[in-house]
Amino acid sequence: MNNNKLTPKVGVGVLIQNSNNEVLLGERIGSHGEGEWCFPGGHLDFGETIFQTAKREVKEETGLIVDEFELISVADELRYIKTDNKHYLNIGIKAKYKGDEPKIIEPDKCKEWRWFKLNNLPDKMFEGTELTIKNFKAGKIYQNNN
Repeated sequence: MNNNKLTPKVGVGVLIQNSNNEVLLGERIGSHGEGEWCFPGGHLDFGETIFQTAKREVKEETGLIVDEFELISVADELRYIKTDNKHYLNIGIKAKYKGDEPKIIEPDKCKEWRWFKLNNLPDKMFEGTELTIKNFKAGKIYQNNN
């Protein structure tokens, strides 16, 4: 096994709330975490900031435009090391959105987008999403970058 190729990947998940204080979650398909609910997001590309990644990934996955970012959580995700040889650093960001309702733009990755009340979340959620929601509910915002 070539250890040079086994490097952590940075994943960015974006907490988006609508005017009813519901958060947007999508049901994952076709990848690790299949069947779990998570925020829109994805991998940091070389040379991108985490906020540029958040903006790009949300638009690519939902068609929504986001800005006014706040860093909420940073955590290692190690549960896929044994099954997929993947180690992630998950970054949870809150963002404001503009536009319409989310669309399914990547049907091979997301079954549906749905708005959830914070007190009525789905049972099966992606680990990084759970941590971000926990910190958000506790009012733990680490950085503003507006």
